[in-house]
Amino acid sequence: MGYNGVIFDLDGTLLDTLQDLADSMNQVLAERGFPTHPTESFRRFVGNGVAKLVSRALPPGKRSEAVTSDCLKAFLNEYDRNWNRKTHPYSGVPKLLDDLTERKIPMAVFTNKLQDFAERCIREFLSEWRFASILGQRDGLPGKPDPTGALEIAAQLNVPAQEFLYLGDSDVDMKTALNAGMVPVGALWGFRTEKELREAGAVRLISRPEELLDVVR
Repeated sequence: MGYNGVIFDLDGTLLDTLQDLADSMNQVLAERGFPTHPTESFRRFVGNGVAKLVSRALPPGKRSEAVTSDCLKAFLNEYDRNWNRKTHPYSGVPKLLDDLTERKIPMAVFTNKLQDFAERCIREFLSEWRFASILGQRDGLPGKPDPTGALEIAAQLNVPAQEFLYLGDSDVDMKTALNAGMVPVGALWGFRTEKELREAGAVRLISRPEELLDVVR
């Protein structure tokens, strides 16, 4: 069957944000005398929202509510200064967005990134393309894998949920798609592994963004 809508995850799917996230969190850790982490470790830290990122990056014995709250505030300040230094769209993403636009396939973003940062990223790096909706972490909207945001997008576009592809790079994304009754497609260029995506229920796995067009058709 053909599909009539695409919902994208943001970090690890459309944009490679890993280095800016890692640099910001490592700066916070270093200032407090905590061990820092290789950039690659942040592939496992991200995906469930900023509070989880901070908690996972902290040493196991330092994850009290007070320490986590302090580091979360500091991270947000640091990331506010550094969010666009090394972030960039993945190779092939602009061409994919061009082709979907040409085919008049509606596009939207549903991410666990904070709403403000999600909107900034789209304006800075993806402003050439129209996204019908950009939903990030905000009050009143449950985070992924809760399907509320994905279903809100489907209702807004008046497209049945089963006619959407959901492209993401983590187990959270695959579970979100399944919970919403959408088709989960795993992005192998992102932050997580093929094994994780398969085990979380990916119906299709693609190695390059442009391969999504074959699935759409």
